Amino acid sequence: MLLADLAATSAEVAATRSRLAKVTALAGALGRAAPEEVEIVASYLSGSLRQRRTGVGWRSAWTSVDPAAEPRLTVVEVDAAFEAMAGLSGAGSQTARRAHLDELMGRATEVEQRWLAGLITGETRQGALDGVMIDALIRASGLPAAEVRRAVMLAGDVGVVAHAALCGGADAVAGIGLVVGRAVRPMLAASAKVVADAMASLGGVVAVEAKLDGIRIQVHRDGDDIRVFTRSLDDITARLPEVVAAVAALPVRSAILDGEALALGDDGRPRPFQETAARSMSVDDRGRPRMTPFFFDVLALDDDELLDLPLRTRAARLAEIVPAELRVARTVTDDAAVAEEFAAGVLAEGHEGVVLKDLAAPYEAGRRGSSWVKVKPVHTLDLVVLAVEWGSGRRRGWLSNIHLGARDPATGGYVMLGKTFKGMTDEMLAWQTARFLELEDHRDDWTVYLRPEQVVEIAFDGLQRSTRYPGGVALRFARVLRYRDDKPAAEADTIEAVRALAPAAG
Repeated sequence: MLLADLAATSAEVAATRSRLAKVTALAGALGRAAPEEVEIVASYLSGSLRQRRTGVGWRSAWTSVDPAAEPRLTVVEVDAAFEAMAGLSGAGSQTARRAHLDELMGRATEVEQRWLAGLITGETRQGALDGVMIDALIRASGLPAAEVRRAVMLAGDVGVVAHAALCGGADAVAGIGLVVGRAVRPMLAASAKVVADAMASLGGVVAVEAKLDGIRIQVHRDGDDIRVFTRSLDDITARLPEVVAAVAALPVRSAILDGEALALGDDGRPRPFQETAARSMSVDDRGRPRMTPFFFDVLALDDDELLDLPLRTRAARLAEIVPAELRVARTVTDDAAVAEEFAAGVLAEGHEGVVLKDLAAPYEAGRRGSSWVKVKPVHTLDLVVLAVEWGSGRRRGWLSNIHLGARDPATGGYVMLGKTFKGMTDEMLAWQTARFLELEDHRDDWTVYLRPEQVVEIAFDGLQRSTRYPGGVALRFARVLRYRDDKPAAEADTIEAVRALAPAAG
């Protein structure tokens, strides 16, 4: 199959808002794929490479190599090229990787170059999210939906299941089970604004657990072999030896544990999230805080698979093997006032919020279902847009990533707190492109700098210390709520008001 065929399918999917039409187009592409192409096609049309790490950076992806005149590049050739890039390491690897990428891009047409760049950077954004691809696989294979979905959850990879379903059939899909050492997609939580709403949606007696400000970990132990995976299923075992040691000390032969890891201060309170994130991204732990694991679920224990058992049973089995100091704090109640009090205590200890859980629910791997509901404070600020960057991929031609500033009364200027392109609809992108070009002061190749006049209401999950920005703090998980045409820049929030949130925001 030619890469051009996938680029055309992606364009077809992006051009429609109909989920049914997207599924039909994707199912057609899967059906046309040869056995050796199925896994690649499923991954590429889900918007990702099969290789988790290729070493190709965001800027490198947007090549200046002259394109080919005609499409001749196959998906198998593209996958082999990225596999070669992923295998490079050591002295000279960057130069060699650049040469590999240039050679690949030189064999691609202009359309294919743009699509490959979006694939590398994760910006294909054609609307073929994972759930749509799974529906397409169900249609292409003709297999029962429940069996395909469960296999994807347990394999952690839709491409692997696509190959099994389309090349091996029902027996191959049924053979995909829970395996210690192979990461499964984690269960996710829905959201509620307040504890009372979460209690009402679940009903009855629920578990109320602390939501820690750490990184999600899934730890697999098979005898002396222990592996630690992230929420995105990356293997970070070598980076967290203290987590490995903690699990090695547990009285168990085999287990799959779900939890969080975070850096704690001497007072037992969580350190700022960026310290946890930095510690989890490098094998070099010199001068960095230790990471402590806290577990809240167990999916397998010795010879028992626990996925389908109710949470109350899994929690009891977890308590049998994990000491209280390594379990996430929880209470069980049907009283909203008790849940509110517990949540207040969690926040006072510096954590993010709480997760309320249905005690009768199984572990729904890979799903954001209704049996787990998270509640955490949402902070908002009215900030000023200082600059905006041109978009790429699907957003090419639109002004997208906005630079956010707080007002500084002491200088009469603005202090930058971060950037975001989250929360923007197509209509908003079109509006802000026209609006920001009206406010343009000057520009460079990538960024349009603005007169500081437009106020935007931003939601964010917290603040973190920052040496990058002059105010010393940066927003975490910022997203646009709305533009405030009713408010002048002179009434935007000040840097002092932002800093005052820092202790509570973490």
